Amino acid sequence: MEYKHNATNVSMLNYHIVFCPKYRRSLLVGDIKDRMQEIIDEVADANNWEIIAQEIMPDHVHLFVSADTRTKPEIVVKRFKGRMSRYLRKEFPELLKMPTLWTRSYFLSSAGNVSSSTITRYIEQQWGK
Repeated sequence: MEYKHNATNVSMLNYHIVFCPKYRRSLLVGDIKDRMQEIIDEVADANNWEIIAQEIMPDHVHLFVSADTRTKPEIVVKRFKGRMSRYLRKEFPELLKMPTLWTRSYFLSSAGNVSSSTITRYIEQQWGK
């Protein structure tokens, strides 16, 4: 994991994202799982994001993504879920039986290369506490 540099800032924004198929159905297996991995890579490449880690379980997806400061965290989730839903439902007609591929909810957590306690200690040391 490296810092991203652009003209106005230096950043490291890493997001842990978890989302599930509607009704938490165990359908992310076989060809669907393989195609999902390809789509995840396509979305990351198109947006200049880095996939640090990923795990596709039969009933949920874990992504650890390094993104830039120009993209809101919820947009990162929306782009992955949106593209996967559109492509998978088009390529696998059996998924059309569901009203939607994904639940509306998701888990999102930010992470860097230091812990919250390290940052707290650093800030406290700056003010001589």
